[in-house]
Amino acid sequence: MIKNKLKQIWKNGQPAINGWLSIGNAFSAEIMAAQGYDSVSVDIQHGALDYSAVLPMFQAMRASGVVPMARVPWLEPGIIMKVLDAGAYGIICPMVNTAEQAAQFVSYMRYPPHGNRSFGPTRAVYSAGANYAAEANTEILAFAMVETAEAMENLDAIAATPGLDGIYVGPADLAYSLSQGKLAPAFDREEPEMIEALQKIVAACRKNGIRAALHCGTATYAARAVGWGFDMTTVASDGRLLAAAASASVIKFRELVGGA
Repeated sequence: MIKNKLKQIWKNGQPAINGWLSIGNAFSAEIMAAQGYDSVSVDIQHGALDYSAVLPMFQAMRASGVVPMARVPWLEPGIIMKVLDAGAYGIICPMVNTAEQAAQFVSYMRYPPHGNRSFGPTRAVYSAGANYAAEANTEILAFAMVETAEAMENLDAIAATPGLDGIYVGPADLAYSLSQGKLAPAFDREEPEMIEALQKIVAACRKNGIRAALHCGTATYAARAVGWGFDMTTVASDGRLLAAAASASVIKFRELVGGA
């Protein structure tokens, strides 16, 4: 089986940068994957796409050699296993609030005897190379999202879940939940209590020998997060990057030629 490059990056003591795909299109996925990311994740939860777009997006990304991952809609075994069968090398599962839920998630990710994943790697058996059944449990990454006050209360127990590879932080939902709706959902949090929560998550991951990942809005904030100890940062998304570049070009044009 083709090895998971993220694991080698971390073994070498380096942080990883993850791309994010919210547009259900194979060509835009191919473009993003060619930009130098270590991994690229397809957002099935909030992205403008469904499973019928995921498989061709994975196919389009393969030529670049990035690690293909996906955020699934929820803690549900059917979609987790189906996306793995499509060739995902990592799954990000939202709203994992307890150790019991984290254990369920891991069980859906692993073949027996370490889990209950059903065997049928329709595309993965080709895209991931030979010996998939024997090596998938080792190579594929399971990231549980910590993004609620309840999850923070159970942080140590979640991080200690056998077979869990890492915690992925959703800062928008986490801030909204911890503040009971007083803080507007957004990335790149500057509130002292939020930075403290992020550093607490890193500490829990370090204590349990797993990886910490954070969704960021800018490369500058991602670099700060790496300084706090995060192993992987996601910087923006295809939709946000497209909007920012288009807006910047229009604003520059207006400055140069005038007009409303």
